[in-house]
Amino acid sequence: MDLNIHLTKYLNTKKALCMIKAFLVFKYFQFFINLHSGTFLGTISNKEALIDSMKIRKRWLYASVMMSLLLLATTARAEDKETERVQKATAVFEDFGKMKESIPATLLEQAEGIVIIPKMINAGFGIGGKRGKGVALVKLASGEWSDPVFVTLTGGSIGFQIGVQAVDLVLLFKHKEALTEAKSGDFTIGGDLSAAAGPVGRSTSANTDYKLEAEVYSYSRSKGLFAGISINGSNIAFDQTANNSFYGNKAETKTLFASDSSASKDVKALKNALYAK
Repeated sequence: MDLNIHLTKYLNTKKALCMIKAFLVFKYFQFFINLHSGTFLGTISNKEALIDSMKIRKRWLYASVMMSLLLLATTARAEDKETERVQKATAVFEDFGKMKESIPATLLEQAEGIVIIPKMINAGFGIGGKRGKGVALVKLASGEWSDPVFVTLTGGSIGFQIGVQAVDLVLLFKHKEALTEAKSGDFTIGGDLSAAAGPVGRSTSANTDYKLEAEVYSYSRSKGLFAGISINGSNIAFDQTANNSFYGNKAETKTLFASDSSASKDVKALKNALYAK
């Protein structure tokens, strides 16, 4: 019974599914080779033709192996991108905590949702734009953080601005419904969901009794210093392709926001960083 449970868990992982796909591709080509060779060999009667048929079979076998390896490599690269995004989000949040003045721990305790965007590109030349990829998590009824949902932030602005900078961005949400109830898979920060620059504390144990007054508090950092970037008018969209790549096909956003079951060591490291705050 225990063996069956462990086997089922293993077969449900993306790596196992990827290997199965590669194996099926290999077997498909192998079947095609055997069928082709059998038909061909049935019509030949001399040594030269037999040698030619073996060469053809060898080429098809080589092609099937290369296709299988390519499938494995492509799936691994796609998974690596999402894993790297989780790792970078963890590093960003930990770096914020090391700053002399950081996000007050009391605010994080009150927040029901968080978005972390590592290295968001903020560029402008009269007309500005920003874009970055990161993760979003919400607090469950138990107080635990949910599994991360992959998101993309894009925005624009008009005004005097010249230059390009990479900005680490952290958004704290007063109510998690802004994330969990987003329609059409995205929402815009502004209006009733406007963001304000978040207050900072001298340490994680600051005695100041901070309260979440705004719906969203924004913390942005560039080159180790707070950057004060405005994100009102920016759009946050759920990255369904990344979610499917990391969790498997048909990974619903609402399901992920209600789940705390990911076995990924990188996801666990991210949650531990949030709890440590």
